[in-house]
Amino acid sequence: MNERVSCCNSFGAPCSLRRVDSVLGAICDACAAPTAAYARFTEAAPARAYVAAKGAPIVVKADGLAAGKGVIVALTVAEALAAVDDMFGGEFGAAGAEVVLNSFTDRPEDHDLARDLAARHGVTVRYIAADMSKGADCRALIEKAGGCDILVNNAGIQFVAPIEEFPVEKWDAILAINLTSAFHTTAVSLPGMRAKGWGRIVNIASAHGLTASPFKSAYVAAKHGLEGLSKTLALEAGGRGVTSNTICPGYVLTPMVEAQIPDQMKAHKMDRETVIREVMLLRQPSRQFATAEQIGGTVVYLCSPAADQVTGTTISVDGGWTAQ
Repeated sequence: MNERVSCCNSFGAPCSLRRVDSVLGAICDACAAPTAAYARFTEAAPARAYVAAKGAPIVVKADGLAAGKGVIVALTVAEALAAVDDMFGGEFGAAGAEVVLNSFTDRPEDHDLARDLAARHGVTVRYIAADMSKGADCRALIEKAGGCDILVNNAGIQFVAPIEEFPVEKWDAILAINLTSAFHTTAVSLPGMRAKGWGRIVNIASAHGLTASPFKSAYVAAKHGLEGLSKTLALEAGGRGVTSNTICPGYVLTPMVEAQIPDQMKAHKMDRETVIREVMLLRQPSRQFATAEQIGGTVVYLCSPAADQVTGTTISVDGGWTAQ
């Protein structure tokens, strides 16, 4: 069987905020880098971020916090939402919001990152390990964290192969991590949000939640499913102070994407700007990468009072990709 493992060209779903940035997806052998090494598919390690306001914990799920795009995504989500006191009228700081970082590993480096985040923002930060490929772990994470008021579902692993050659176990894993994990975390978070009369659920999908590409059947199916889950939740939670929305990013410039550029230049015999414009951003009409800060700003907006009546919708941050 001729299996294909994708890299950033799979247009994985990004979610990130402020100083650090990332895109979500599996990394291929050709573009792995020591400082941006992603969890491979076989590690079944998604990136997910949960952030809480109004006193409940901020929980951040990543695909291995020591390195990789998932950690960057998770940390920036937590960092930005831990630093928006003014936008929320001081509610975060006043409530003494607690931050919980999470990935499937449980190493000293993971706890070091928690301590660093705490020192920089003056908040309490914990680290809890959990595997988002397992429904029981997904639910236990939210329970151990004490619930959450803002849930950002940000899972994204990838594998690429023709449908007739697609390994069943990899299809199952992608659906479990990219879609079913969001069902589990949402199901456990929702009762507490309803009880308080306030909650925000932001699902980070992808341009592939609205369109498709060949050989990415599982990823496309999962991201489309996440769109449907988000809309269904918006209907069920309507009138209870809880909103549910989806962000669909296109190609986001991250350290991992940056590391791919030299290989792309070599493979296509093009200079840097040409390979970015004509190869990497071919489907993005703006011919510009989205930035981590732009994705992060969209998350913060959806969690702000300005978005109280924004629910059941999708915001594309894709440079016009899905307008085609």
